[in-house]
Amino acid sequence: MVKLTGTLVLVGAGKMGGAMLEGWLAGGADPTHIVALDPAPPPEMKALLQRHGIRLNPDVSTIKDAEVVIIAVKPQLMEDVLPGIASLKASKPLVLSVAAGKTIASFERHFGADAAVIRTIPNTPAAVGRGITAMASNANVSPAQLALARTLLEAVGEVVTLDNEAMIDAVTAVSGSGPAYVFYLTECLAAAGEKIGLPKDLATQLARATVAGSGELMRQSGTDAAVLRQNVTSPKGTTFEALQVLMAEDGMGPLFEKAVAAALRRSRELAS
Repeated sequence: MVKLTGTLVLVGAGKMGGAMLEGWLAGGADPTHIVALDPAPPPEMKALLQRHGIRLNPDVSTIKDAEVVIIAVKPQLMEDVLPGIASLKASKPLVLSVAAGKTIASFERHFGADAAVIRTIPNTPAAVGRGITAMASNANVSPAQLALARTLLEAVGEVVTLDNEAMIDAVTAVSGSGPAYVFYLTECLAAAGEKIGLPKDLATQLARATVAGSGELMRQSGTDAAVLRQNVTSPKGTTFEALQVLMAEDGMGPLFEKAVAAALRRSRELAS
């Protein structure tokens, strides 16, 4: 249950912000306690706001009781957006960022060294309630604010807490960028099926259903991925033969290590 005593200010009403808002409303959040700030929200988001009577783009100076400020704008827009909402710091709100590449220190520069800031890395499956979000906080965040953040983030999936903000870059490389790796795996599987004679549409359908179904099986069973792999691999069977290629010294393992390392390096370069 999402309980708000003050105002939740959602800054950025795009796909991620919209997915979170839908989750909060489903979780019982009072729409009269929510404000959205976005100069050009998508039509579906605008309709959602209107349907629930949520205020859109009121004068920031009229918001006197900000309890939590959710920053969900693109990183490249951050320095243009934050100065316009910095006055909200007068209410001592929790500042909760779901934007990539911006450190806790960057928000402290705008909201003050005493600001309670939580930096998170969600991922795109949050749009269907199947995301996972890692969060790291500064020393100013109270236990109550940490609990509120967890409740808000759980509206779109699982939540894990990091002891050290430095781990954010590694999380970005694994779960933040990870959906793209899975989508590309699906593309490759479909293309391989087409190459051995399947019609393109059928190969795509088989690949999509296989990847999605395998993920759901792993989620629902809670069984270790290695065990699930072993369970479907008969000795000297077809899966066994394929895995000899995928698990070779130059197979998927080393490729994923290189890919994740590249993402980690770029995440560190982008952090500011």
